[in-house]
Amino acid sequence: MISVTALGEVLIDFTDAGTSASGQKLFERNPGGAPANVLVALKKLGHDVAFIGKVGKDMHGDFLRETLESNGIDCTGLISDPDFFTTLAFVALDENGDRSFSFARKPGADTQLKASDLPLDIIKDSKVFHVGSLSLTDEPARSATIAALEAAKQAGCVMSYDPNYRDSLWTSAEAASAQMRSLVKYMDLIKISAEECPLLTDFTEPAEAAASLLEQGASIVVVTLDADGAFVATKDGSRMVPSFRVDAVDTTGAGDSFWGGFLTAFIESGLAPTDVSIARAAQFVRFGNAVASLCVRNRGAIPAMPERKDVEEVLAAAADQE
Repeated sequence: MISVTALGEVLIDFTDAGTSASGQKLFERNPGGAPANVLVALKKLGHDVAFIGKVGKDMHGDFLRETLESNGIDCTGLISDPDFFTTLAFVALDENGDRSFSFARKPGADTQLKASDLPLDIIKDSKVFHVGSLSLTDEPARSATIAALEAAKQAGCVMSYDPNYRDSLWTSAEAASAQMRSLVKYMDLIKISAEECPLLTDFTEPAEAAASLLEQGASIVVVTLDADGAFVATKDGSRMVPSFRVDAVDTTGAGDSFWGGFLTAFIESGLAPTDVSIARAAQFVRFGNAVASLCVRNRGAIPAMPERKDVEEVLAAAADQE
């Protein structure tokens, strides 16, 4: 059985890499895309994973396929489409390593995944099925996402969701909110950022937003709070879990690495989502925080995902200091 299958975007992050000798801005090509990033994190941490999505039959699509396969990801469900170009994201970094995005995606290949493209056997053989929300911006990928969620729910998969809001890819915040909220009813595990609280709920405060999502059926909700750590809530309580303080080089993929770590700890617990106490959920978050603390020390997303031994060293060092 596959630990986690993810559906969504895999793309090129052209990351700010300074300036050339003539003063022109340079960009470094890095493989990325939130669902793919999560899977690489999971694979590095020891779990079998599979990806479902679409790239162009072009140099960037070939590079992404090679990258995922070289990282041990099952790419049976990754389609190379000759009619559409691979999605590109240009990422500018400020002095704190925080990002702003500009996308070449009108349309990008990732938006062209069809329901008929779905490898249903892979979905049904997965313990966890994970999606973001960028596959909801356009048809036919929106309908394909819903079809995949229906298949996964029917198969008894644990359902995982990270909306990963990017405002420039939506016609409006209202349109984004409506589509992002439409997936909540399927979900067991939800991760949102503080910015996404009012998009997914009617609340801006993490505690209120988490409570709202729990009321709608989720078993565990995590609200990430950047350098401060994460707020986690289950039906038996809530808790703030502080981050591991580091000097960030590039925050690209930080949230994805965190969620890969969280899902790793959840899967290895052997618990059903409804059986996870707040104390155990906080342990999952702590593991995710350790993974993210290593990711942000390096450039890019997929290239920065850490090895298991490095995560365990961070946790052991922290335990020694407590």
